[in-house]
Amino acid sequence: MDSRDHGTTDEQQITAADIARLAGVTRAAVSNWRRRHDDFPSPTGGTSSSPLFPLAGVRTWLDSQNKGTEESTEVRMWHTLRGDYPSRMLGGLADVAEFLDGQGPGALSEAAVGLIRTLAEEGSPAEVVRGLTERFLNSNERAGAASASTTRLIRAVARLTGPDASSVFDPACGTGALLFALGGPGARRTGQDLDPDAVRFASARAALEGSGEVEIREGDALRSDRWTGHQAELVVCDPPPSHTDWGREELLMDPRWELALPPKAESELAWLQHAYAHTAPGGRTAMVMSTSCAYRRTGRRIRAELVRRGLLTGVIALPAGLAAGHSQPVHLWLLRRPLHEHDTASSVRMRDLTGADPDGTWDLSESTEAEVPLIDLLDDEVDLTPAKHLAPDLTDLPRAFEDAREQLRRAATGLGGTLPPLEGGTAPVAGTQIKVSDLIDAGMVELDGNRLRATDDRVDSDFLNGFLHSPVNTRRSTSASGTFRTDVRAARIPQMGVEEQRRYGAAFRAVAELERRAKELSALADQAARLAREGLTSGALAPEESP
Repeated sequence: MDSRDHGTTDEQQITAADIARLAGVTRAAVSNWRRRHDDFPSPTGGTSSSPLFPLAGVRTWLDSQNKGTEESTEVRMWHTLRGDYPSRMLGGLADVAEFLDGQGPGALSEAAVGLIRTLAEEGSPAEVVRGLTERFLNSNERAGAASASTTRLIRAVARLTGPDASSVFDPACGTGALLFALGGPGARRTGQDLDPDAVRFASARAALEGSGEVEIREGDALRSDRWTGHQAELVVCDPPPSHTDWGREELLMDPRWELALPPKAESELAWLQHAYAHTAPGGRTAMVMSTSCAYRRTGRRIRAELVRRGLLTGVIALPAGLAAGHSQPVHLWLLRRPLHEHDTASSVRMRDLTGADPDGTWDLSESTEAEVPLIDLLDDEVDLTPAKHLAPDLTDLPRAFEDAREQLRRAATGLGGTLPPLEGGTAPVAGTQIKVSDLIDAGMVELDGNRLRATDDRVDSDFLNGFLHSPVNTRRSTSASGTFRTDVRAARIPQMGVEEQRRYGAAFRAVAELERRAKELSALADQAARLAREGLTSGALAPEESP
C-alpha cells in the first residue's frame, strides 16, 4: 500500500485511495462502504473533499467485514470479463453498461450476467459502471485504448479547471470519464472517439448516471470531425499518444490550423488546435500535453502564435504518475478564446505542481507560480516549461535531485535484460508470405486504427504487429517523395504456425518494452542532469569531498 505518514506512527492516516489499494477494490467501492455502513471509521483529518482516515481503525473494520481477505463480487466479475474478452476489455465493459441500461446481454456470458445482477442489487447500476470505469482506467487493460485518462489525471484536471462550465466537449473522450467529471450540474456534454466500444460504453454510462444532455459520436476526430461548427464553453482533451500518422497530408488546407500547420511528428499540436476550434468565444480550452511540446523546436511557431495572440493563459506542470502511457510528468495548457480583439491575455500564469501528491487535493496555493509577460516568452525558443520561468526553490533541490537519482538508478537496473535473447537463423520473410488484406477479408484479423487485432486462435496479434512495421513493409509504405503513411492492408506477413508466431510475438513485446523503458530512462537522465547542473551552479548542491 502506498500509505503516507500524515502524523505520528500511532496516528497514521490514509486516504480513500489508500484504503482502496489496501482492500483491493476501487475508490467507488470505498465510497459505497462509507454510505452503507454506519460503523465505517469516521475521518480524522484532511478536508471534506479529501478526508483522511485512521489506518488502525480501517484495518480493524476491514478485518471485521472480511473485506480484502476474500475475492469480492466485483473482482470475480472483472476476472470473468477478462477471460471472456481477452483482447478487448472495453468491449466487455460496453456490453455490461448496455445490459444494465436494459439493452440486453449482448455477448456477455451467463456467469458474467449473474455477477452483474448481484453487484447491481448490492448497490446500483450506476455504481457498478462507475467502479468498473475506475478499475479499467487503473488497469493494464487500458493500454489497448487510444484515449484512457487515469483517475488521478481526471481528478487533477477537474480541480484545476473548475466546475462552472455549462457545456463541455471532449474530442477524444474514450470512456467519457474526463468528460463526465467536468462542467456544472446540468451541463451539456458532447464528445467523439475513434473506438466504437468506448462510444458504446460512454453513452450507456451517461444514461445510467443521469448525466443530463450527453451525445457522443464515433469517428476519427482529426480526419473526420463529426462536430463541425460545434463550440462549447469548455473543451477538454487528453489526446492519444503522439504519432506521425494523424492525417497531416490529407488536412493541409484544413481551417482548424488557425495558428499554423501542425508538424507531422507532433499530433498533440493538431489536437490542441482542433480543441481550440471547438471553443466558444469567451470559453476555455484545457489540454493535457507532454512536457516536450513546451520546448521542442518543431512546435515553436505554434507556441509563438499562441503567446503572440494572447490565447494562452496558463501552463501547469503536473507530477509524474498521472499519464496513462508513461510515468513522466505532463503539462496542462489553458487557453481562452477572446470575445473581441482587445480581450486577450497580457501574460501567462506559470505554475509548478510537480511536487504535489497525485492523490492529494490539488491546492493551487501550494504551487510555485509566476505571471510571465508575453514579451518574455517570445524569444528564439518560446519555451513554455514552467520551471524555466519560476525562481527555483533551492531548499527543495537536494531532495529533488536524490529522488531523480534514485528513479534513474531503478530505471537503469536490468534495462539490458529486457532485450530478448536472439540467435542467428533464416529470416521467415524470405519464405511464403500473405497479405494482411487477405487475413482481414477471411475474418481472422481486425484493423484497429493502425494496429492489427487477431480474431482467430490461429493468429497472434503481437506477431502481426511486429512484422507490420518491418523494414520491408515500411519501405513499401514510403512514397518517392519520402512521405510515410502506413498501408496496413498491403503489408505482407510471413506464414508460420501459431506456436512459432507466439515465439516471435513474445520477442516483439520484449523489444517494445525495451524501447519504452529506454525512453523513460532518457527523460529521467535529462531531469537528473538538469537538477544537478542547477544545484551546482546555484550552490544548493556541492561535489562530495574525497575520502
